Amino acid sequence: MLPLNLWPLAARSDLVGVFTDIDDTLTTEGAITPDALQALADLKAAGLVVIPITGRPIGWCEPFMAAGPGVAWPVDAMVAENGAVAFVQGPGPGQPLAKRYQQDAATRSANQARMRDIAALVAAEVPGVALSSDSAGRETDIAFDYAEFARHTPDTVQRVLAVLQRVGMQTTVSSIHIHGCFGDFNKWQGACWIVRELFGRDLAQELDRWVFVGDSGNDQAMFEHFSHSMGVANIARFVPQLQHLPRYVAQGERGAGFAEVARAILAGQDCGGR
Repeated sequence: MLPLNLWPLAARSDLVGVFTDIDDTLTTEGAITPDALQALADLKAAGLVVIPITGRPIGWCEPFMAAGPGVAWPVDAMVAENGAVAFVQGPGPGQPLAKRYQQDAATRSANQARMRDIAALVAAEVPGVALSSDSAGRETDIAFDYAEFARHTPDTVQRVLAVLQRVGMQTTVSSIHIHGCFGDFNKWQGACWIVRELFGRDLAQELDRWVFVGDSGNDQAMFEHFSHSMGVANIARFVPQLQHLPRYVAQGERGAGFAEVARAILAGQDCGGR
């Protein structure tokens, strides 16, 4: 990983959009800080597409997309559950949010029944591990808390992953949760999907015009693919566990690190324009 200040200014001049993780990237101690929220607004004001993409459930995301003073984040969409489902803004002012899925309703229903059984299986085989506190809002995946409110060891995390993988789930680990799903979902696949859905474009063919900012294991697919991949400084605690690292890293942690990346992006826009 290179320091963010080594990101060439010329490489930032033709950007069109920013994807960002939420937990411990936009947020600090579980809440978005004023500097990170202002950074989102500044990116939007500069004409950039802004899309948070998270392992959090779609129900958890809704308040941050809802209209209302001091509530809605200035973003174009929010992709949840590691890429499987998204909220997008309505077609006009005052229009309700639209929810979009990658799986049909029948598939989601069948998978939800299977995941209830799997939650019971994990509880039986790995005592003390519980579903994440946001699980009521989940529709396409299952998540267990290892570092949000609980504190579980790396060995326990691996035991949970082994159970999920044994029953055929695709797994990933964020900075706070262990995730499992039925379907080929990860943040990279979800990012490509939402760009097609919203803009009819192929993200893979224009990666030199997009930025991703993240901090942990479930961001690896984005770090692997994005030409402009950024880490906030707290990624340091996950580095030994990651196969794919961001190209650049900010000096600041969490929301302050995201705001630092946003300033670097905007400096390139001011320099070259789009």
